[in-house]
Amino acid sequence: MSLDGQLPPKMRLLRAAAELLAKSAGAPVSTRQITQLAGVSAPTLYHHFGDKEGLFDAVVAAGFEEYVAGERDFAPSGQPLEDIRRMWDNHVQFGLNQPELYLVMFGNIRPESRPAIVADAEALMEEMLNKAAAAGQLNVQPREAARSILAANVGVTLMLIAEPAPDRNLELSTMTRDAMIFAVSAEPASGAAPGNAGKSSVVVAAIALNAALQASHSDQLSSSELKLFLEWLHRISTTPAG
Repeated sequence: MSLDGQLPPKMRLLRAAAELLAKSAGAPVSTRQITQLAGVSAPTLYHHFGDKEGLFDAVVAAGFEEYVAGERDFAPSGQPLEDIRRMWDNHVQFGLNQPELYLVMFGNIRPESRPAIVADAEALMEEMLNKAAAAGQLNVQPREAARSILAANVGVTLMLIAEPAPDRNLELSTMTRDAMIFAVSAEPASGAAPGNAGKSSVVVAAIALNAALQASHSDQLSSSELKLFLEWLHRISTTPAG
């Protein structure tokens, strides 16, 4: 059965490849399967994408462009952690709206092989978390926070995709989102010991100054002085509380 014949051949090929890859469970997908589902001939595939691998690369690239558009499709609120919540929700909605495409992008993981798409998604998350760090709102480095939050975001989305649509509990996403943001934020836990609170404030200040310096490209320090200063700040911000 072919896809909607009203779509241009190139779009039908992209959708057919995404659908077949998502349902392949790691098995090879043939050119014949793709062209048959898309309702086009093999030369049409070669004309638009060169070969099957070029088509697969285009599937992931198109998916990431759409994903990035969704992640950036809101005006910053001036509250970075609130914007992270919105990025999380956009990510989950993208996966639920286009599960086949999402599984191609984030679900085809091989052991000890980290897809570039994951690194790019982390960079988007880290970009927003750098703003939170500069505002003194993080108690871990932005890169570590981005990796943790994205890992949870992808895991929740894959779990929701796997469930029948009527049984999906979106509260799972909300609870996990808020727990992850609380885990990396500088808001002190109730009942925290005064010494730990003091240590936490030093760490938060170091992370904030680190983020601000890296963003400002300050010319008040030489490159060697800035490098050494950033190294000290990183050491302070990553030293476990005693």
